[in-house]
Amino acid sequence: MPLPDQQLPQLTAPPHPPGGAAPAAPGTSIWPGIGLAAVAVVVAMVGNRFAPAFSPAVIAVLSGAVLANLAAWAASSARWSGTGAVWERFRPGLAFVAKRVLRVAIALLGLQIALPQVLALGWQTLLIVVTATGVTFAVTPVIGRRMGLSPGTSLLVATGVSICGAAAVAAMRESADDADDDDAAAALSVVVLYGSAAIVAVPALAALFGLSPAQLGVWTGAAVHEVAQVAAIGAASGVLAAAVTVKLARVILLAPLVALTSFRARRARRSPSDAPAANRREGRRTPVMPLFVAAFLAMVAVRGTGWVPDAVTQAVPQVTNVLMAAALFGLGTGIDVRKLVKGGRAVLLGAIATGIIAAVSLTGVAVLL
Repeated sequence: MPLPDQQLPQLTAPPHPPGGAAPAAPGTSIWPGIGLAAVAVVVAMVGNRFAPAFSPAVIAVLSGAVLANLAAWAASSARWSGTGAVWERFRPGLAFVAKRVLRVAIALLGLQIALPQVLALGWQTLLIVVTATGVTFAVTPVIGRRMGLSPGTSLLVATGVSICGAAAVAAMRESADDADDDDAAAALSVVVLYGSAAIVAVPALAALFGLSPAQLGVWTGAAVHEVAQVAAIGAASGVLAAAVTVKLARVILLAPLVALTSFRARRARRSPSDAPAANRREGRRTPVMPLFVAAFLAMVAVRGTGWVPDAVTQAVPQVTNVLMAAALFGLGTGIDVRKLVKGGRAVLLGAIATGIIAAVSLTGVAVLL
């Protein structure tokens, strides 16, 4: 459910190689960029087969960053100076998948959530999920500001760690006024780094603390960043169904937290104390709840009715994976790796946020289960 172009945030400007040229002229064909994204999706799907702990979306965003930065490097050299002009052909299509396709993918994500199964987890598990997610989402930006990080980086790190990894980062970036490609890159690096480490650390710590299989399933779903990472731990530990269901309970929280951030940004534009920011965003109105988030909630409601055929519910995760991988490949092409390498404080913030959600959820598991 795309918004009209005049309502799109400036932060979703067409992706371009770091240091690239001005935006492509209107009317340029989107098909070259869509074709490139399709190739990237195939690569991401194949890569996921060999490394299941890395979701196609994460592989795609990394591929986009590598390709765009190679194109920028080639364009800056005398020998390959024509690379910049070639890359211009891809930019309109990459902008399309990074904005329009992303919104469709997030909306379809709602069809993967079976609300009756989530509610069947019990109030104790749901309380653990809500508390761990809420505390991490609220505290991480405060710590980030104290560390001197930008509000955008702090917000996206909080979102990726507390909710559902790369998909949450992309959704929040669409709605947050003060988040850009570099902020998204920092948050995505945190998701990959600490989520991958959790695949080894969480089962080891669970054995050390003497957690039961039921407790391990809840802790994994409540603390680990990516669904693919949760599935990897669950499959290896025999708690796959429980861990993934708990994780999907966290995914539901994407909608209210994105809506809350959008609402706060809307109020800030009306505040005289935020006049400079309001001037930068002059002439743009955004709804209290972004339309693609409303569509996500609608899909959750539709799935909860039980009217969706089994064939559809079985196919939706694959379709969503393909669309999300394409969208995040487009997002990845706007990442400047040189800036990311210098972002050590974001990596530290990610470690702190990961520690917070792990500690809060583990405490809940120990006390309530």
